[in-house]
This record gives sequence, C-alpha cells and structure tokens, in this order.
Amino acid sequence: MSFSSETKGELCRERMSHLECAQAEAYGVLLFCNVFTPWEVRITTQSLDFAQRLPKLFQRAFGLAFDRTPEEETRGKQTFLCTDREKIARMLDTFGYSAETAAFQHINYAVLEEQMTKAAFLRGAFLSGGSVTDPKKRYHLEITTTHYYVHRELQALLPELDLRPKETTRKSNYVTYFKQSEVIADVLTTIGAPLAAMEVMNAKVEKNLMNGVNRRLNCDVANVDKAVQAAQSQIEAIHRLERRGELARLPDKLQETAALRVEHPELSLAQLAELCCPPVTKSCLNHRLRKLLELGKEL
Repeated sequence: MSFSSETKGELCRERMSHLECAQAEAYGVLLFCNVFTPWEVRITTQSLDFAQRLPKLFQRAFGLAFDRTPEEETRGKQTFLCTDREKIARMLDTFGYSAETAAFQHINYAVLEEQMTKAAFLRGAFLSGGSVTDPKKRYHLEITTTHYYVHRELQALLPELDLRPKETTRKSNYVTYFKQSEVIADVLTTIGAPLAAMEVMNAKVEKNLMNGVNRRLNCDVANVDKAVQAAQSQIEAIHRLERRGELARLPDKLQETAALRVEHPELSLAQLAELCCPPVTKSCLNHRLRKLLELGKEL
C-alpha cells in the first residue's frame, strides 16, 4: 500500500460525530471529485477506505444514498454515481446553491466559518482530489481540480488554517501543492492524519542524520587524502635530501623526524609526534616536517 493510500486510510477513520463537519467534508469531496453538476455527481476513487467511507459520509451529511455504488470487494477504480435530480438539489441546497446557477463551481465561504469545518472541507478535498508522496522519496502533497475558481478560492481559504500553498497547472488541472516537510506535516495534522504527519517528520530526521553521516564521512575521506598526499610529499623531500647527502648534515631532531616519517608513512601527525624521543607536540612535529619540505624543494 502506498503512503498516500495509508494516509487516506487514516483520514477515513475520523469520526463523523458533528453534522457540520460531515457536510463540510462532503462539500470538499464534491468540489474536487470527477463530476459535480445539477444533473450528475460522479466520484471515482482507488482507495478502498475512502470507498467504504463515502456512503456513510453522504448518509450523514445529506441523509441520502448514491444511485449506484461499486460491488463489494471491488478492486481498482471504484465509482459512485448519483443522477437523481432531487438528491443533487438537496446537496446543492445544503451549500446555498441552486440548480439554475453555476455558483456550485465556487466555494461558499459562508458554510465554512469555523476552523473545524474548514479542516473537514480540506480533508474531503484531499480524499477526493489529493495525494501525498512517500516522504522517504521526496516531500510533495497536492490537491487538483479542473475548476479554476475552486482552485483560486482554495488558495484564499488555506491561509485561514495557517497553511500557505504553492500553485501550478498540469494539462487541464489546477494544482495546489506543498513541498516543505514541516508544512506537509501541518496539513496532515490539520485534516486528521497525525500518524502520517509523524512519518513525514521521522523521514526528515532520518534524512538529516544520513546527510550528517555522509558529510562527516566525506570530510574524513578528504582529510585522509590530504594526509596521504602530505606524507608522500614529505617522504619525497626526505629522499632528495638523502640522495644529495644533505640529510646526514641536518640537526639530530630533523634526522629523527625524517626517519620516523619514512618508517611510518601511514601515521598521522599526532601519532608520529608520540614516537619521538622524547615525545613532542603535533605543532612541533609539523614545524619539523615543513622544514624538511622546504630544504628538499631547494635542491
């Protein structure tokens, strides 16, 4: 099951105790479904959980049943149909519309005055026309519609829930979307999917941890590469001094340092400093090796 399907499953477990919220959720479903006209309502979904919730939702919201429902245990796309004009008129009337106008292609803000009804409306819109990507892959939540005014009015409604979306068009669809993990988590929490929201935030934490580990590993590898290159340069300089007979003329401390570096090319400065007799600081050893490099370059 996809993350989007699991999220819709969680949303469909939301209780329908308040009539106003049930109507607001049904309102979101209708405005973002496949067909919503004065003569036909058609809702198609691939979510089994949403398919099971729809008849109960419309019974609670409007006191009516669909004219046609999918057969039980149907897999794949499932379609709910209503063509009874009286039933559709009852739906329209609930939201202050009439069959004679095209106003049903707009959001009637008057029936969404409370925060809980706004959230329920958004839940219905997501169940009907929304999807969310698995946060382990990327962060993306969207709600699509073919109605321009519904899309524009949703953009105006969402800030009232402290949600600020982005928008785009995709072929004949208008898309409201969110890309930031924190905002997606807020959307999911608002519409009644706190478990899905937690998964989004957990995925973000895991990604941040992995990115941190990778950065540290890359940094360690880069440091090792630098250390290896530095050791090679130092050994080459020491060999040049040795071939020219200059190494034996150097102070005992530099000769000791040269011998230790040639004998232990794999050791870090700190490890090499501990082998000196007596042990010296890392800074002191680094100064000696720089002196050897300078002398070797002069030859």
